[in-house]
Amino acid sequence: MQLDLNLLTALDALLEEGSVAGAAARLHVTAPAMSRSLGRIRKATGDQILVRTGRTMVPTTRALAMRAQVHALVQQAHQLLSARQELDLATLERVFTVRWHDALAAACGSALVTSVHRQAPGVQLRLPAEPGTDTPELRRGEVDLESSSNAPTLPDIRHRLVGSDRLVVAVRPGHPLAEGPLSLEHYAAAEHLTVSRRGRLRDRIDDALSPHGLERHVVAAGPTTAFALRLALESDLLITLPDAVTRSARDELGLVAVPLPLQLPDVPLYLLWHQRYDDDRAHAWLRETAAETVQALFAPRAAPQQPSAN
Repeated sequence: MQLDLNLLTALDALLEEGSVAGAAARLHVTAPAMSRSLGRIRKATGDQILVRTGRTMVPTTRALAMRAQVHALVQQAHQLLSARQELDLATLERVFTVRWHDALAAACGSALVTSVHRQAPGVQLRLPAEPGTDTPELRRGEVDLESSSNAPTLPDIRHRLVGSDRLVVAVRPGHPLAEGPLSLEHYAAAEHLTVSRRGRLRDRIDDALSPHGLERHVVAAGPTTAFALRLALESDLLITLPDAVTRSARDELGLVAVPLPLQLPDVPLYLLWHQRYDDDRAHAWLRETAAETVQALFAPRAAPQQPSAN
């Protein structure tokens, strides 16, 4: 049987969109044409690929198993055929998946979307939530760009340091600890929040307090920074978090930032991607755009202008 390799592109779109209509729109073909492609894919694979459940279609077990490999093959073919072409952002059509920490996505996700859309209107961005467990999506090609506070250890994962952030303590306005210097003892004696998608009640702050013979009481672990900030606003709980990345959200809620009474190294912020994209010009453009967007968070804030005396 002679296999039409164009079916790989159709299969990738079908698995990404989860519908014939969505895949057709993505590839700029008619729905009947995409339906015929799905029929040919089913015949070639001996699998239904997508099955109807109510009003939606869901992938079969085999389709789920092959999705990452199909996506990687299509991306590799794209790189092979376009490596020597000049990048034309005005006509570029591509879907990128950018997975950032929730606080980073809240701080500059909208700026990234705006910048990408302005430069390349045909590019689509996915900004999924972080998973609950570590998974190798970068290596499988399911995620194009990721944020991390740690440099990767795997040799095929590239990284770029885009900034570093200091930790501060956020409290509600009028909190007893909001005024004046915060002592280490008062900090440890207060009730705290942590941010952990896995629900961890301990982090590196607790390790730093141990040599001082101090231990803090963590009341709750919030799944997202937004949740923890809101809880801090409505209670006497303290939350310790990066300054620049959360500054905008704190300002919107009216929270007060207090210097952390601990000498800790700044928190680095890296962008991560797989080495398969090193020579991909479109991906390089995305990386540069993302880096500029994130670095804007760390730019010095302009001092407020004083009213002129007349």
